Amino acid sequence: MGKRRVLEDKIDLLLEMFPVVVIVGPRQCGKSTMVRQLRPEWRYYDLENPSDYQLISDDPLAFFNLNPENVIIDEAQQYPAIFQVLRGIIDSDRQKKGRFILTGSSSPEIFRGVTDSLAGRIAIVEMWPFKQCEYYESGIPELYSLLISNQAEVVDFMGLNPHLSLLESMQVWFKGGFPEPLIESENNPLFYNQWQENYIMSYVGRDIRMFFPRLDMHSFRRFLLLLAQFSGHQLNMSEMARALGVSVTTIKDYLDIIHQTFLWRNLPPFTRNLLKKVQKAKKGFFRDQGLLHSFLKIADPDALLIHPVAGFSFESFVIEEIIRGLQATMATRLDYAYYRTVDKSEVDLVLDGVNGPIPIEIKLSSTVKSTALRGLKNFIGDTGAAFGIIVNRGHRVELLSENIVQVPVNYV
Repeated sequence: MGKRRVLEDKIDLLLEMFPVVVIVGPRQCGKSTMVRQLRPEWRYYDLENPSDYQLISDDPLAFFNLNPENVIIDEAQQYPAIFQVLRGIIDSDRQKKGRFILTGSSSPEIFRGVTDSLAGRIAIVEMWPFKQCEYYESGIPELYSLLISNQAEVVDFMGLNPHLSLLESMQVWFKGGFPEPLIESENNPLFYNQWQENYIMSYVGRDIRMFFPRLDMHSFRRFLLLLAQFSGHQLNMSEMARALGVSVTTIKDYLDIIHQTFLWRNLPPFTRNLLKKVQKAKKGFFRDQGLLHSFLKIADPDALLIHPVAGFSFESFVIEEIIRGLQATMATRLDYAYYRTVDKSEVDLVLDGVNGPIPIEIKLSSTVKSTALRGLKNFIGDTGAAFGIIVNRGHRVELLSENIVQVPVNYV
């Protein structure tokens, strides 16, 4: 039995609303384990299994006529024609909900199939490696109900409680969240590094080669190693192109590929401030910090804390933790951005939803200097945001000003 994932309640609700729920995410993040424990009585087919692939692809219409509901199809991107067939099956009984769960890894084919064939008939849920509360099985923090509430005030955050210890948060930051290496390395520490190395080899050699067969694999591997130096920064694509000896267009293509395959998150700039000139350079980061630390050959948490990348890595870890928590809710129309003006006023993450923007600053330190509040104060003053948040390694939730609150990382 796998650990319970915070997305499970959301998927249950979506199956009451839609005929099909598609779960997408990187390989090995736990999709198959989750769907099988979520609906253990449903028939399960894996399209990476040759016999299951043949059973469905030989005559998909006959397959779905025999299996019109209660079916899980894993790795659906292996047979893109399945989406067109499903459209007819769903439309023959459009009112019936909760019939199919599909999963997909590392593939633009999933989104192309959904948008071309199943628009309006399907809910898409993005899954990820373990959020820290999932690994320690502590339940989703109360923070997220406050972040999506239209009535939350800064004083409400004072009632939050930690869901794990600071040391536990630091362990997931260092190791990342992929379930297999986290769980197996509890008993076999050597397994962790072996898994990390083989995951990257498999990602480039299998997924990227399959979906982008004309790509220069040697150049793409060098790009991943170079990108580790830029994770968490605004990206200078011209500089990266010169370093690799390729065009800026190629760098843009590579960034799109790793974003589409869930290893990297492109974070757009927040531009809805008419009072200031905003920088619009792209910013992005590796979504799993364990992979980043493996690329950079960082051996242990102590080595990480003194490494030049530590602050940027911690910032990326917290941003992903917050986005994962929000994606587990039923909130819609939420955008994520970063904010930086030409006069160097900046905020690491802006949550922008129907209740207005919430600026979040992230610091590796455990104490907050007054200068660290400048970006939040400027943003609140310019946009009229109700409050701002600093996430750090502090010991407790604390009001830092009348509208800025400190929330430690183990509350996130």
